Amino acid sequence: MILIVVKWPVKPELSDRWPELVREFTDAVRAEPGNLFFDWSRGVEDPNLWTLVEGFADDEAGKVHVASEHFQKAIGQMPDYVAAQPQIIYVEAPDTPGFGPMGEVQPR
Repeated sequence: MILIVVKWPVKPELSDRWPELVREFTDAVRAEPGNLFFDWSRGVEDPNLWTLVEGFADDEAGKVHVASEHFQKAIGQMPDYVAAQPQIIYVEAPDTPGFGPMGEVQPR
């Protein structure tokens, strides 16, 4: 599995519209065969900071993602939306299928 986390510092005047601005891209990535998850979260302390957590089944799925038309289109648009350069963490986790249950916390 490939795990990617990207912090997106969005221009303040666009932050409220961020889900709308990335909706087409988000839907297209979620429809990719090797995509495991693609989730946006808005910062609690900084509402202009959006965090993207994405997972892909393997390196091949990641390559297909980056080569896709919707990825190239989104990357072409993103410089107009950000207030600073996004920061990324990219981790390859072989033999990890995605999220699993957390043993330390269970509902009562």
